[in-house]
Amino acid sequence: MTDDSTADTQAYIATVQARLQTIIHELNIQAAHHDESKLWEPEKSGFDRLTMALKNVAYGTEAYRAALAEAQSAIAHHYQVNRHHPEHFPDGITNMTLIDLIEMLCDWKAASERTQQDSIAKSLTHNQQRFGIDDQLATILANTVQALEW
Repeated sequence: MTDDSTADTQAYIATVQARLQTIIHELNIQAAHHDESKLWEPEKSGFDRLTMALKNVAYGTEAYRAALAEAQSAIAHHYQVNRHHPEHFPDGITNMTLIDLIEMLCDWKAASERTQQDSIAKSLTHNQQRFGIDDQLATILANTVQALEW
């Protein structure tokens, strides 16, 4: 018997790398198909109007909520078929996977760049309250934003 753990360590590293590749593969699938449902009915016409309406409003404001109300049927369908939205699940974020959370965070970042939102940080604060995100997960999301320099 040898005291050299190199082979065991290399096997362990390869196993972790394989698991990470599985996650990367899942994220690539999500990236390739993110929000495709907005490109056809019953969502397309609603999101055509909503996209224009949101260009001049700040996230979470009364004007923002009014624009969302106008597109409610398109939004409801969108939530039904896209699991990166907490509204997709009966228990919201509690039922999401880590893959869903990563896509959700990327979606929130992109949305913060699309409206008159000042920053993803404001979106995180608003959404923590909106979705009942506990402090630990909110901190993890904020740490991720900071690490990515968003």
